[in-house]
Amino acid sequence: MHAVHINFVSDPLRRPPSELLHAWWALVDIAEAPTTSGVRVSVVVAAAARDTLTQNNVTYHFLPAAAAPFDTRLRPALAELLNALDPDVLHVHGLGFTRHIAALAELMPHVPIVLQDHADRLPRFWRRGAWRRAAASAAGVLFCTEEQATPFKRANLLKSDVPIHAIPESTSRFTLGEQAGARSSTGIYGAPCVLWVGHLNRNKDPLTVLDGVSLVARQLPDLHLWCCYGNAPLLRAVSDRVSRDPALTDRVHLLGKVTHDDIQALMRAADMFVLGSHREGSGFSLIEALACGLVPVVTDIPSFRSLTGDGTIGRLWQCGNASQLASALLAMAGTASPNRRMLIRSHFDRHLSMAAVGRRLASAYRQSIDRHRARAG
Repeated sequence: MHAVHINFVSDPLRRPPSELLHAWWALVDIAEAPTTSGVRVSVVVAAAARDTLTQNNVTYHFLPAAAAPFDTRLRPALAELLNALDPDVLHVHGLGFTRHIAALAELMPHVPIVLQDHADRLPRFWRRGAWRRAAASAAGVLFCTEEQATPFKRANLLKSDVPIHAIPESTSRFTLGEQAGARSSTGIYGAPCVLWVGHLNRNKDPLTVLDGVSLVARQLPDLHLWCCYGNAPLLRAVSDRVSRDPALTDRVHLLGKVTHDDIQALMRAADMFVLGSHREGSGFSLIEALACGLVPVVTDIPSFRSLTGDGTIGRLWQCGNASQLASALLAMAGTASPNRRMLIRSHFDRHLSMAAVGRRLASAYRQSIDRHRARAG
């Protein structure tokens, strides 16, 4: 079976292929995952210039045509490439590329298309007709959990009978590590030592997390929160909140942007992982935290419920509810241990590892191929 992944998002920094794939590790991981189940995978990546790169048995085709296959000047290049690749299934990343998806269905009518949600929102009403027509070509749709498909079906954007496959957006290569050594190398500390990895924005809701930490500070006087973040529109508000609250000033540490490799070391060093997200496609940093055996203390949203086994390996709390977060932190304090980390890692291996995600993708591909053939027949 040959699956061709298609990524329509262009790199605004126009990085060379090897550098881009290192930066876009999630794209690489989800491409390599099905190869563990014997699927041959190629990837078409929107790019400024045409190029080809092969690594770990996956070939990446960088193609300007991928960015706009509906453009009559560029469609021939994409059609030529896809015909040469001769795929059995097309795996499109993102639900909202309506003209792109329609063009693919026209270019390759004999090949089933699988769409993968990446925290896509419902389109505005005037765009729903085109969205609906494009989605009608899908032989299957991937969400982290089936619950996330409900709003799209209620809006009649997905057919009621289209198969929904519960598969996260990616996996992680992070592994368990020795905590004492990781603490020595990273310099972080706390009892508990709590880690945040996420943007400082309204969706991630760092202010509620700070409120929760402040509420529980008296019961957990040695708690320390370490925050890694990239985009930070709420940085000033977060900094102000920390500086004016004596309960936070000496226990909240804003680390800023941290390299991906250093994130693994920080996760090995910490005891708990916290996020206040109101919505996520899956939760890349949560997946990584589970790979490192961190106790998750995250919001009760569909993707986080799915990733944590309905909270059985940690604690879920209501979005925006600082009191619930404080209670969750207090309940989980002291539960981190080598055995607990192994238990969480075992959960990751069963449900979220490259092999586990690869098996689920391979199964979704086979079902989509069979469905497409049955519809064609």
